[in-house]
Amino acid sequence: MALDSTALKQVGIAADGALSEATAGRASIFEMTQAAEDAVLRPKDQGPWSHELRAALAARIARLNAEADLALQYAEGAGAFADLADPANDGAAQGLTEVVAFMDKVAADTRNVAAADISGLQAAGVADADIVRLAELNAFLAYQIRVIAGLRLMKGAFA
Repeated sequence: MALDSTALKQVGIAADGALSEATAGRASIFEMTQAAEDAVLRPKDQGPWSHELRAALAARIARLNAEADLALQYAEGAGAFADLADPANDGAAQGLTEVVAFMDKVAADTRNVAAADISGLQAAGVADADIVRLAELNAFLAYQIRVIAGLRLMKGAFA
């Protein structure tokens, strides 16, 4: 199977072998996963969240979840927002303090996300549709990180 998805590239699956055959049998899953990545990181209607900002937030989420290589890959597309890929940056310089705090909490402390977190974004002027866009990005990264972790486990089992 050609390594044409972020998840497969992150794991470094050889072109031949048992794991390659196993993933080839699920090619449609990886194609849909890549389509979902494209939709949340580079949508046609980006709203207020540019593709560069989305890439920075994706890199940040990956870092918060100990996925350094994935973070580096996303950070490459962060452009002017590259500083936001660092979890030490609170977003104040970009006027994104509330957004960054929300994204960090959803990514690293999901169980404690509450209605007040949404209200805080709304009070900061973030529209409901744009809050959904942020949540979609975070949800996709959570999924992708788990797929990558699962593939790594499989790779170890097939080694």
